[in-house]
Order: sequence, then structure tokens, then C-alpha cells
Amino acid sequence: MSESIHTVEQLESLLSTPTEDVIDGLRRLEGDILFLGVGGKMGPSLARMAKRAFEVARVKRQVFGVSRFSSADAATKLEADGIKTIICDLLDEEQLNRLPEAPNVVFLAGMKFGSNGNEPLTWAMNSYLPALVCRKFRRSRIVALSTGNVYGMVPTSGKGSKESDAPAPVGEYAMSCLGRERIFEYFSRELEIPVALIRLNYACDLRYGVLVDLAQRVWTNELVDLSMGHFNTIWQADANIMTLLSFLHATCPPRVLNVTGQKVLSVREVCERFGRLMNRDPKFSGDSVSTAFLSDAQQAFELFRPPRVDAEELIHWVADWIMHDRPTLGKPTHFESRDGKF
Repeated sequence: MSESIHTVEQLESLLSTPTEDVIDGLRRLEGDILFLGVGGKMGPSLARMAKRAFEVARVKRQVFGVSRFSSADAATKLEADGIKTIICDLLDEEQLNRLPEAPNVVFLAGMKFGSNGNEPLTWAMNSYLPALVCRKFRRSRIVALSTGNVYGMVPTSGKGSKESDAPAPVGEYAMSCLGRERIFEYFSRELEIPVALIRLNYACDLRYGVLVDLAQRVWTNELVDLSMGHFNTIWQADANIMTLLSFLHATCPPRVLNVTGQKVLSVREVCERFGRLMNRDPKFSGDSVSTAFLSDAQQAFELFRPPRVDAEELIHWVADWIMHDRPTLGKPTHFESRDGKF
């Protein structure tokens, strides 16, 4: 990997570069891929990685990207990369049912930020929409993005929640995400739809992520709240790899997989590391609590290999990106929330 990443173009290229495993996996995957909610943070690079893998594998497959596309520029960029974009309000059943059939569907749609105070839309997007999607794509294989927030908080001294642990969601956002999973599970069983549920904990692509939130606070001398004192994170390209390869492990009933980094990271230690890299003295508030939302992704590592980019390299990249005032999305993760309100 590069010692630093200097431009958005370089970043986008790294995020969407398929590995040999992805190329081989998608070569063996029959049919096109349709990405629902492609306009979000993870969708563009994920769709581009699939398209690039098909091209390298020399198989004729179409990649569709579906979104409301509030930014026309986002659709234009995807089209330039060979992805067929479709404007669609997924909650509108007539629009949803006009979408082309695809043997492989990635469900990325959902609502987190702004869910506090807008609970009806949160439940509609996270729990009702999956039912519409399952009926529409009952003959497809589906990989659906979920979240580690469906687990309860666990001791920071351990490795995190395992897929076999019982869910214990905190707050309506996490509850609605568990609702998403249960709906996919119901229709997977009823309609015999192969499904993989990806419980993702904090992808990072330098323009957003927990590390970006912390680096910005250290750089601008803001207080860092220690109440959520530990977290997981994963380089988004590694999350993309695991997500695409999950098609090969979709089952009925659904296969659940935690996707995150290998280490439990300390907020204080990470900020102190940023401080040394940025020549700043981090300022903290509050006390670290001995529990946090953490996931153990060992199953995913055994299936797909561990992440290629470790936390230390990612911290260096993020520090350099923030210090040089490169673009960010302006979408904080609010990972520090302990009451489940986002």
C-alpha cells in the first residue's frame, strides 16, 4: 500500500481495486449485480470494485446502481465508470417493481443519521423496505448491509460480539436494523432466498469514519469525549472485498457475518497517536466506560482473509489527509453515542 494518499482520485482507485480473490469470486458468480442505495458512503466504491473485477475477469456482466441520486454528479461519475445508474425512490413500490431483474442484489439502503426525531422513516427504510425488496427480488441472491449496533455493549477487555451472540439493540435505530435482519430472515426462509447479512462496524475511507472524526478533533484542538472509549474500524476497501465475496456464502436461512478490523482500539491511545503525528496535544473529557459496541470478525477473516490495511497504517493515512485539509464528507459517525440516538 501507498505511504500516503494525496488525491480523491487516488483514494477512489484504491477503494475500488479488486483483489485476486474478488476477481476469481465474481468470475464464478453468475449474472449481473444490482446495488440498491448505491449513492451512500460505501456504494460507489463497492459498485466500481465489482465492475472492475468483471472487466479483469473478462466476463460480460452488468453492474446497476440504484439511488434517488440527489446529486446528479454522483450518477455521472458512476456512468463514466461503466455502471448503469437508475433513479428510483425505493419506497415507491411502482418504481421499485420497474427495476430490472438481477441474479445478485446488494442492499445498501437504510437510514441512520437523522433517525432520532424521524423514527417513522427510519423504520420504513430499515424494516419495511426489505420486505418490498425480497418480494421484488425473490429469485435473486441478496447481500444486505446491517450493523454491529444490533448487539448490545460488551466488555472492552474482550474481542467483541460474535455472530452467535443474541442481539440486544439499544435505541430505535438499532432496533430497526434488527428488524431489517428479521425481515430478510423471514423472506429467506419463506421464499428460499439465499441471503448474507453483513454486520459492519465503522468503515473508514479517509473522508469519513471514526478515525476521521477523532483526527479532526485532535487537529482542531477540540475536546474528545471518552465515554465510548473503544471502537472497531476497517479500511473501506477491505469491507468492500468481504461484502462482494459474501455472495459466495449466501444461504437460506441467512448467513450472518461480522465485518470489521482485527483490533479493539482505544480512543485515548488513537488520539495520542494522532497527537504525535500532528504535533498536537489531545484534550479529553469524560471517563472511559468499560463497555462499548464491539464485534469479533474472526469468521469473516477465516472466509476472506484478514484486512490488508491495519489500524496503524490507516491512522497514518487519516492524519496526513486531515493535516493537508483534503476533502471530507462532513458526516460524523456519532460513534460516541451510548443511548443509540443518531
